[in-house]
Amino acid sequence: MSKFNALQARKNAAGDFEQVIVQREIDELPAGELLIRVQYSSLNYKDALSASGNRGVTKNFPHTPGIDAAGVVESSSVAEFSAGDEVIVTGYDLGMNTSGGLAQYIRIPASWALKRPQGLSLRDAMVLGTAGLTAALCVDKLEQSGLTPDAGTVLVTGATGGVGSVAVALLTTLGYHVAAATGKAEQADYLMALGAQQIVLRAELMEGTDKPMLKEQWAGAVDCVGGDILFNVVKSLRYGASAACCGLTAGVDFKGSVLPFILRGVNLLGVDSVELPLVVKASMWDKLSLQWKVNLDALVTQVSLEQVPEIVAQMLAGKQVGRVLVDLG
Repeated sequence: MSKFNALQARKNAAGDFEQVIVQREIDELPAGELLIRVQYSSLNYKDALSASGNRGVTKNFPHTPGIDAAGVVESSSVAEFSAGDEVIVTGYDLGMNTSGGLAQYIRIPASWALKRPQGLSLRDAMVLGTAGLTAALCVDKLEQSGLTPDAGTVLVTGATGGVGSVAVALLTTLGYHVAAATGKAEQADYLMALGAQQIVLRAELMEGTDKPMLKEQWAGAVDCVGGDILFNVVKSLRYGASAACCGLTAGVDFKGSVLPFILRGVNLLGVDSVELPLVVKASMWDKLSLQWKVNLDALVTQVSLEQVPEIVAQMLAGKQVGRVLVDLG
């Protein structure tokens, strides 16, 4: 098969960005040691940005987004992989400036790929995707900093999004008492179904932005939004507690004082899942396939490649909930 279907982000005649399904030739793919037949991908906020022409994510267009892919090796020029191996690819340059996973084929460096853990199917891996990996990294960093289930309530901001939804489900599975923060009050039942025991509306988290300190509330936090909400979370951490920061949907600015850090000894933990060493990614995927395995059926919407433009629009409008699995089989 030399031709395959791919989503392509490009400018139309009016100069606006659109997403269309095109047929591409395998020979058009970039150089790399692995040619992979993609069975599943997922849709992340970064993919929506790339698909809409955001040059902070993708510099050159036309382009195929998709920072996640799971599939089967069709050909390999390295000994570590053989044709037929099932692999997971997340992050690095995939879907940013390298043709990504919203296509039936990708070609990548072997150093970007992991063999599928036995405890996860390729579909499971893409229900998790970068969002699930990021959520796991946040929880791991919090636990490394001393968080335990008996410490108290853990807050998850942006809880209806991909990372937030997985974080709520994962923390619940691990025995934590979870407070889910959202601007979507109508999604309270969805969050409770994931295991949240408390719903916090975004407006509540925005109170007191002008104050240097707030009442101690949270034993830990996974923050998926950034901006003023993140600093209000930091100001509300209990003594010695930590917040893991992984998102920016509420903005990239971080305005505040050093007082919570000095007076309460709190920690702000940065989490990256893109350029992370492959060995660290592998350890997280192993956890997610075994002791951290979570039932994610309640938070996934499965779509075809043709439905992706509609989901991109929903995502950019802040209306998408949970994880979006793209079936390319």
